[in-house]
Amino acid sequence: MNDRSKYISRLHVKKGDITKESVDAIVNAANPSLLGGGGVDGAIHRAAGPELLEACRTLGGCRHGEARITKGYNLKAPFVIHTPGPIYHGGSSGEAQVLRNSYENSMRLAHEHALSSIAFPAISTGVYGYPREEACRIAVDAVLDFMATHDYHIDIYFIQYDNENYTIYKNYIDGLGK
Repeated sequence: MNDRSKYISRLHVKKGDITKESVDAIVNAANPSLLGGGGVDGAIHRAAGPELLEACRTLGGCRHGEARITKGYNLKAPFVIHTPGPIYHGGSSGEAQVLRNSYENSMRLAHEHALSSIAFPAISTGVYGYPREEACRIAVDAVLDFMATHDYHIDIYFIQYDNENYTIYKNYIDGLGK
């Protein structure tokens, strides 16, 4: 594996609303039906408009840890990558690997579509109950590992809606030597 340190400068943490990001793709912390829901998922569906729901209906759902891509419709981002993260059940049911898969599979789709920027929410840390600090480490490490393994130069934005996640992500990335 290549040295991850040369990619750290491509990681950015912002506090805000992911639906307003001007990037090539935003990632939707979806539910397996892909038909909308609460939190980030509901906000993305509302902002993108009814065409997103119609596109998602054609995908036949998505298992936890997998990812699918659609157009962004009324969003600033031309694409939405949908990935259902794991529901946290104490950490001994493979949740960490499923969460890592959500980030890796989202990165794989970004790479396949030659995207140069992507925005991630804090997947699974809302109603799915994943511990925030562990989820942050998995997210950041997964994207850095993918970038290093594929020599993929993409700007990564971790968009945090709340102060707690913002601080966790900022401190973790700063600690990596940024």
